Amino acid sequence: MTARVRGNDYRVLARDEPLEPRLTVSVVVPAYGGQDKLDLVLAALARQTYPAELIEVIVVDNGSEPPLRLPAERPELTRIVRCERPGRAAARNAGLGAATGEVIHWLDSDVLLTPGAVEAHMRWHHAAPYLVVTGYLRFTEAPVPAQLPSDLEAAFEPAEPHAWLVDLVERTDGLTDNPQRPFSLHVGGATSVNAALIKAAGPMDDDLVLGQDTELGYRLWQAGAVFVPEPAARGYHLGPTMRMRDKAPIDRVSHAFVADRIPAYRWLRGHPGRQWKVPYVTAVVSATTTGYDEVRATVDALLAGTVPDVSVLLVGPWDTLDHDRRAPLKDPSLDLVLIEGHYRHEGRVHLVTSGSGSASASASASASASGSASAFAFASVDPAVPYTLHLPAGWIPGHDTLARLLDLARDEGLGLLNVLLDESSGGVVAARLERASAFARARIVAAAGENLDDVVDEVAGVLWADGATYGFTTEAEPPQGRRSAYKEKLAAQAEAARLAKEAERLRAQVAKWREEAGTWRKSAVELRREVGSLRRRIAAANRPQQDLRSLVSTTVKRAFRRTR
Repeated sequence: MTARVRGNDYRVLARDEPLEPRLTVSVVVPAYGGQDKLDLVLAALARQTYPAELIEVIVVDNGSEPPLRLPAERPELTRIVRCERPGRAAARNAGLGAATGEVIHWLDSDVLLTPGAVEAHMRWHHAAPYLVVTGYLRFTEAPVPAQLPSDLEAAFEPAEPHAWLVDLVERTDGLTDNPQRPFSLHVGGATSVNAALIKAAGPMDDDLVLGQDTELGYRLWQAGAVFVPEPAARGYHLGPTMRMRDKAPIDRVSHAFVADRIPAYRWLRGHPGRQWKVPYVTAVVSATTTGYDEVRATVDALLAGTVPDVSVLLVGPWDTLDHDRRAPLKDPSLDLVLIEGHYRHEGRVHLVTSGSGSASASASASASASGSASAFAFASVDPAVPYTLHLPAGWIPGHDTLARLLDLARDEGLGLLNVLLDESSGGVVAARLERASAFARARIVAAAGENLDDVVDEVAGVLWADGATYGFTTEAEPPQGRRSAYKEKLAAQAEAARLAKEAERLRAQVAKWREEAGTWRKSAVELRREVGSLRRRIAAANRPQQDLRSLVSTTVKRAFRRTR
């Protein structure tokens, strides 16, 4: 049985027993020039403790002139492939295409691994088949030696750690405390990935200028990956990285592109209305069981909600419609014709034909595994989309319903959020908010015939919520036009101005009361001083009287004794 990790808490994986190496690993080293550093990198790989017959090394010469060559000290199974297309992503994809290993180990051409680094990676991959393991790099300013030192630590220390990586790991208890973006750990300097996981996620996006590592890490996360930081997999990076030298301009370039591809970077998607290549959530609505009015009410409410980063898949038999009919009012498929015509040119709505081709077969398998009648559209949903909402037509979410459901699923780390819409003797009507990464993980570890929802509950968590509590209804509200929205905006601005004015008045009143309170405190202090002065005067005035009483008392007592 495949080991099951909940969330990203990889600590449940057993790694204490002695390692019996059986998995092959392909180390992919893209390089452009830098023959002196490459020689050291290959020498370090030749000294690894993991069995040499299980390690192949693929050096990708990314157009170097003169071409790169293999040094004498190198792993036995080392070869060079040539990639003329410039760019790290293209070079890595070329190496990936040539790799035969069950694990892919990305390695930069200026990173020297300590002898036990590859073995430390492979211990994890023997424990589970869906891991991404990142080693700990230290960045050294030491001169590049002519030969590889026997003791890397003595030769290259002092060195700087990978500061942001260490900070990320420490803030999230080693990425085990429900981290929102564990895929940020996927950096190409010294990271290993199960080859089947890369096959599911796809190769690097060579259209990106920067940020290819992170974008691939995100797709690996969507494919079900667990991300593991491994301190024992150590290495030395010869010199600082480009990001360490120019972080701000690199972030500027990277964010301009990855915002379109990584929906989890919510802060990069602050625009309230624009569309993105990969939406944050896709809603799947069937157009086959209800009419035009019900479908329109549901879809329009989704598009008008407070989550603009949404797409809608309308599933129906669109390929059966006859567009040449001459009596539209008598068309038995009139409602389908109206739905198609109404949304054909809406950029966020996509018409998906049901029951055709391989999509139908995949969808049926998904529906059978998950118990969801609407899961047949699984094959049509972009696997990079984090969340999929299956919603019956005719059920209408409120303006903030989807946002609230997404917040609940994200904050609790849920893989599936079921929303009860109606319950009767005829059965239960429910919506489903599915997290793609949790279902991908469940498919990896599920046994044949096992209910997928049960597995999702084990690896992420499943929760039921009440639809009415989250604003679902069957009563459609008239859609707001631009004028209505503008009037509401003006009213909101006027109310905000009124409240700001009232707040200013109250602040002034508070300031006045504070000034009066200060005066009262000052007066009270002065009054206490006067009372103290009066008390001292009274005490001084009473002393002569007390002395006189004492003298009279003494005289009387003496006179009384004489008369006796």
